[in-house]
Amino acid sequence: MLIRPVQAFALLSTGLLAGAFGYGAVNVIYAFRTVPLDVRFTFHTALMQVNGVVMQTTMALAILASLLLAAVSRQVPRLLSAGAAVLALTSFLVTRFGNVPINGLIKQWAVGPVPAEHAAILQRWEMFHVVRTSAAFIAFLLVTVVVVAGDRFMKSRVAPVSA
Repeated sequence: MLIRPVQAFALLSTGLLAGAFGYGAVNVIYAFRTVPLDVRFTFHTALMQVNGVVMQTTMALAILASLLLAAVSRQVPRLLSAGAAVLALTSFLVTRFGNVPINGLIKQWAVGPVPAEHAAILQRWEMFHVVRTSAAFIAFLLVTVVVVAGDRFMKSRVAPVSA
């Protein structure tokens, strides 16, 4: 049946997205905070050049896989899968309209003057990162619930026939 490969695809893609953002939240952000600003800006710029393609692809796959899982599911699992797709889309939108514009500023700061309000802008970038990471993590949790307990949702909706 098609549902198992779709479930695996959804688990893998949402798990990769949550894991990548989580790694950034736990490790990269703290490393950024401990190095001198010029090193941070140079590394941030280099990292974002690579991350741009990788993370956009991962977000697109998470959205697609969650939608496919919704399409092959019914009732509660369908709603949870659709919710995961919305959350994966949220991570994309926050990235595109929150983090990416700030990445452009950081790229300029790596080679030019740094504005006095840079700390507030970097804090805003981190806040956007927490939002997109949380959305990706909850999407992964929803897909995990669908895969692990999806059959139980369906069985609990059907009343047993008594003799």
